[in-house]
Amino acid sequence: MDLFLDLLHLPAVQRSAIGLGIAAVGLPIVGVFIIGLDIIAVRFAIMHVALLGIAVGLLTGLDPTLCGLVACALAGAGVTPLARRPTGLSGAMGLLMTFAIAGALLVLSASGVNATGAFELLWGSILATRTVDLVVLGVLTVAVHLLFWRYRRQLVLLLFDRELALCSGVAAGPLMLALLVVVAVAIGASISLTGALLVDALTILPALAARNLGRSLTSMVAWAVGFGVVGNLAGFATALVLDQPPGPVLVLTAGVLTLLTYLIPEGALDAINPNSRAERASHDAVGRDRVQQH
Repeated sequence: MDLFLDLLHLPAVQRSAIGLGIAAVGLPIVGVFIIGLDIIAVRFAIMHVALLGIAVGLLTGLDPTLCGLVACALAGAGVTPLARRPTGLSGAMGLLMTFAIAGALLVLSASGVNATGAFELLWGSILATRTVDLVVLGVLTVAVHLLFWRYRRQLVLLLFDRELALCSGVAAGPLMLALLVVVAVAIGASISLTGALLVDALTILPALAARNLGRSLTSMVAWAVGFGVVGNLAGFATALVLDQPPGPVLVLTAGVLTLLTYLIPEGALDAINPNSRAERASHDAVGRDRVQQH
């Protein structure tokens, strides 16, 4: 315990804990967006885009991490028009991933930039969290909450069915643009915090657990944030106590919490809270009424 307390006095550990705390409040909501849009594979495309941005940053002498985030934001905005195609976002993300990795390798090869350094930045490290990373995470978390709480009713329709949202008068295009930009930047920020292979611990896993327990979009967001906070702080504390790498321990902790939600029998929550079933029926009725009105 004394060693654990001593570690908490280290500036790097303090910045890491603060970063995970901020991320736990905002990034699980992004995971809810990802699941709602059915683009779980988007993180692979954004990882390649982040690599391209990092390569450009190393080439130009600019901050590689910030260049990666800008590249992610531009990529999210760029694929928005392709979301209307029959192939949907999955096809757009596949195209984006192909172009991004080709562009990144070309930049690294033509410029003579150290490819190993670029990939090291892509893998990230929690203990290497900088003050600028905390600022980026803070701004991103505020943006995610503003987007959700300001447009949560429209988001319910958009995430449920894009055509239903359009029929109900929702500005689906601008809202989809905002969603994809936020998702892309959030994944880029997660990469710089935990590394490309551990993004799921901050985004997808809390959202998957929340989907098993939430009975509305708002309750899913609340559950996701709760799982994010518990998983991040418990995983980080466990890693410090056991003197193990924080990233894998975070993923295992988040994974165990998510797995436990799958062990809850179907209908158990409805039996505990009968009102949840009525809430779902009410939401469905509202959606049908709006379609009929248009």
